[in-house]
Amino acid sequence: MSPVRNYAVVTTAYWAFTLTDGALRMLVLLHFNALGYSPVQLAFLFLFYEFFGIVTNLLGGYLAAGMGLKVTLTLGLVLQVIALAALAALQPGWSVAASVAFVMAAQALSGIAKDLTKMSAKSFIKVLVPEDAQGALFKWVAILTGSKNALKGVGFFLGGILLAWLGFSGSLLAMAGALALVFAGTQASLPKDLGRTKAKAKFKGMFSKNRNVNVLSGARFFLFGARDVWFVVGVPVFLYSLGWSFAQVGGFLALWVIGYGIVQSLTQVLIRRFTAGDAPGARSVPVLAFALAALTAAVALALGAGVAPVALIVGGLALLGVLFALNSAVHSYLILAYSEGDKVAINVGFYYMSNAGGRLAGTLLSGLLFQLSGVSGCLWGSMLFAVFAGLVALALPREHEPIALSGTADTAD
Repeated sequence: MSPVRNYAVVTTAYWAFTLTDGALRMLVLLHFNALGYSPVQLAFLFLFYEFFGIVTNLLGGYLAAGMGLKVTLTLGLVLQVIALAALAALQPGWSVAASVAFVMAAQALSGIAKDLTKMSAKSFIKVLVPEDAQGALFKWVAILTGSKNALKGVGFFLGGILLAWLGFSGSLLAMAGALALVFAGTQASLPKDLGRTKAKAKFKGMFSKNRNVNVLSGARFFLFGARDVWFVVGVPVFLYSLGWSFAQVGGFLALWVIGYGIVQSLTQVLIRRFTAGDAPGARSVPVLAFALAALTAAVALALGAGVAPVALIVGGLALLGVLFALNSAVHSYLILAYSEGDKVAINVGFYYMSNAGGRLAGTLLSGLLFQLSGVSGCLWGSMLFAVFAGLVALALPREHEPIALSGTADTAD
């Protein structure tokens, strides 16, 4: 099978998984919010999803390096099918404590599945693109990441629609069946040694990273914490409290993530305007993080000044989506640019372990801050995380110079 066909299979599997991942988040959030769960209880439903992502990214890179990316990709698909089917067995008569514990356990499986699938798909790009085609690498990363986030947005909308149409259990079973078919096709199509390292992977190597990876991982922790502080509980519950329906809340978050994904896909074009045709270098990371912090603070100040909340949240988050997309796409490119070809799964796994840690912190703070001080508190918490992301990124080494996009990007076509 050709490299391009392998890429198509991996990307298709990743897209299918992403649809179910986005829909599942919206199903759980809206279903349990309608049952009267508090913001903190809602946040706890997602804690294991994020926590096990930390462990999965660390061990997943090690597993992929030794056994190949096909193993980690298909294992992620299987675990998501199991998680969806398990959640469908949740009974309405259970106590709140039992329901929360059961959902947390199922979400743990889903979190493991998500990070195995994401790490496998993104690592494969580095395996496919030649070492001397860094412009093509940036282009392919931006397209995969952007399309994934656009589809996750579609998943949010799908979750709201399915909840109203099929109910909680019916929606989960339908998604489990569809994803099982994707697993079967992926298992039959990919070569077994995809992404396997030449040398045997050593577990101690998981903790011995170069300085570039360490610093970028630290910045990633705070960047995704900044997003999830307002994204996981704060904004969806705020909009629902204003009388929005399931479909309206899911639809708004879907449009936000779709727009965010489109911007990520176009990052190469947008960045080129500021880098004279080069791929982004280390200097762009703190600049973009501080810009995100400034815009978040502006939205929080306007909300405190009495600006119409719905218009402000909708418009302000649209602008935040553009800046966050640029931040994320540059991060996703640099981690691959910093990684050695046959160590990419290990480096990406370590990096996304930090990503999952930031999401865990942001998820917990989203429920806590919303319960204490509403959506305004979530925005101020997000601003602080973005500031820390920029401060950490200031330590990125400057020896990684931008690489010209012109003349190399076409190799990805």
